[in-house]
Amino acid sequence: MQIERSVFGRLRELVYHHSGLSFDEKKMYYFDRRVETRIEAVGATSVTDYVQLLRRGDGADELQALCESLTTNETYFFREYAQLKAFAEGVLPMLLNARRAAGTRRLRIWSAGCSTGEEPYTLAIILREMIEDFEQWDVSILGTDISREVLRRARQAIYGTRALKDVPTIYRQRYFRTEADGERVATLISRMVTFRQANLKLARPPRDLTDLDAIFCRNVLIYFGDHSRRQAVEMFHDALTPGGAIFLGSSESVGRITSAFHPVQLGRMLTYIK
Repeated sequence: MQIERSVFGRLRELVYHHSGLSFDEKKMYYFDRRVETRIEAVGATSVTDYVQLLRRGDGADELQALCESLTTNETYFFREYAQLKAFAEGVLPMLLNARRAAGTRRLRIWSAGCSTGEEPYTLAIILREMIEDFEQWDVSILGTDISREVLRRARQAIYGTRALKDVPTIYRQRYFRTEADGERVATLISRMVTFRQANLKLARPPRDLTDLDAIFCRNVLIYFGDHSRRQAVEMFHDALTPGGAIFLGSSESVGRITSAFHPVQLGRMLTYIK
């Protein structure tokens, strides 16, 4: 089944307005294959019928399902280690000192586009290792994703060998428990993280996501169009506390999207601070 250009355009607009995900004609094959899968799943008779389904008032759930099928979820623990090191050894001490100076010991981090949970659990391990007086702090990490399926897997907190390939041996021994179906994240780490569904195509952050210390949104905005990408980063800026940091993927640059953040060089890594 090949989608005509005009129909492809209508589908692409529906996906973009719902999720911010952008697909140009170079990605038609990838897009077509996933649309075909959804057409078969709902029993639509043609692409045109499928578009009509998405446009109907009862088509919201299917549009969500289509957007979920178009996202990729390749991730693993301690991905992009150099960036995590810059956070742990450069940004985190500044955040802790700022919080202490303000008379509080609360730390809040958002993993936006968290996929199956490896990133927020990695951050939890880092925080537990790096904060000497950890037990005296109120630390919370929120992981959000547009996909309900990946969030279900994240909450299970069980992973295979591939996901743990870059976990230092000492951390693997300390923070994972071997079970019949994989390696389970230890409770003292998993209880630091909560998950919920969220769409990053927001004009402003949710009311409970303000005064954040750090936001990680790595390798997510590369799938967004220019306008949605800028809108998301500006929303992140509003959600951060002054002095808070944002981390995008190594192939992404905050500076190309907005000038609202201050670039700070930490070793070989460029970090962006509000």
